[in-house]
Amino acid sequence: MGRPFRWLVTSSWTSNVGDGIALAAGPLLVASQTSSAFLVAMAAMLQRLPWLVLGLWAGALADRLDRRRVVMVANALRALVVAALCTTIATGTVNVTVVLAAMFLYGVAEVFADTASSTLLPSLVARKDLGTGNQRLQAGFLTGNQLLGPPVGAFLFAAGAVWPFVVQVVCVALAVVLVARISASPAPDGAPGLLQVRDGEPTHVRRDIAEGLRWIWANAPVRTLALVILSFNVTWAAAWAVLVLWSRDHLGMSEVGYGLLTTAAAVGGLVGTALYGRIEKRFTLAAVMRVCLLLEVLTHLALALTTTGWLAIAIMVEFGAYAFVWGTVSNTVRQRAVPQRLQGRVSSVYVMCVFGGMVVGQGLGGLIAERWGLTAPFWFAFVGAGITLALVWRQLEKISHADADADA
Repeated sequence: MGRPFRWLVTSSWTSNVGDGIALAAGPLLVASQTSSAFLVAMAAMLQRLPWLVLGLWAGALADRLDRRRVVMVANALRALVVAALCTTIATGTVNVTVVLAAMFLYGVAEVFADTASSTLLPSLVARKDLGTGNQRLQAGFLTGNQLLGPPVGAFLFAAGAVWPFVVQVVCVALAVVLVARISASPAPDGAPGLLQVRDGEPTHVRRDIAEGLRWIWANAPVRTLALVILSFNVTWAAAWAVLVLWSRDHLGMSEVGYGLLTTAAAVGGLVGTALYGRIEKRFTLAAVMRVCLLLEVLTHLALALTTTGWLAIAIMVEFGAYAFVWGTVSNTVRQRAVPQRLQGRVSSVYVMCVFGGMVVGQGLGGLIAERWGLTAPFWFAFVGAGITLALVWRQLEKISHADADADA
């Protein structure tokens, strides 16, 4: 896969360990500063809000500038924000306002770091190797962010509130150093810089955003894939929004049992990413996409009917396996189809579909559960995902060959 790819993977894995540590330590820090459920929920929302506000701008800038430098600068800013938070914790001046502000600023830097980082892979490896590349990046996310990081973060927080964030600063800073080892890459449209000239006239970022949106709308397979991701995230988030209450009040599971549900999904994800290479060689991408989405529909049905904790854990292992196979396939299909100069803008639209769908779905899930009970969001997800799959079933063949349309 080449030395530049190895630097990218190592940087991604290192950064994911730091983010996984913060995944557990962040909510613990917020909870230590306030007992308000609203403020605890606000902390999570403030990290996602920048994606909806700045996502398109981040994509446009990633297509104008040296993407490697964008990743380095954004990650350096993330490290500075967390370092400032460490200072307030160590000096005893931390309060909930400081924590919320830090989470928002961290989220802003994360938008630019993740958007530019997602465009590096297609520029470092051959098109045929994108599946393998995404598989290895997903494995790092699962191991560092989902399995290793959270328990380490909780342990460090118990030892002292400042320690998990000190370790996170070290991980993010090391990620910057590792990305710096990748040779500089020119901006896709020519000389890197905020000011670009096309057809003899300077262009504005707004024009770049509009160009990216027009390209997505004109490319039927890529457009349909974005809509599929949006709609499936609405239905998924509606069910998962009440997962903690569903596991406690419907299944009678303890806090440890709820933790096992999320751990089971991560374990399943590792199984899925480990098998992805064999799956890609033996089956067409269209077949893999259809099976993954069909399993999503059936998973919602199974969880709606489940009444025992051990069965729910088994279902979550299956969920993690197909969900991360789907993530690898959908990223690979998109990256193969999108021209290099548009990777940042198209990637940002996809991420906005993910987070936009989650925000809408979480709101719907809460309302549905309040009105019809804790299993109702899972029935809603089953029906909604099933209808969506029926509508796009035939189009998945065309979506899987979107790169051929792009070449044409």
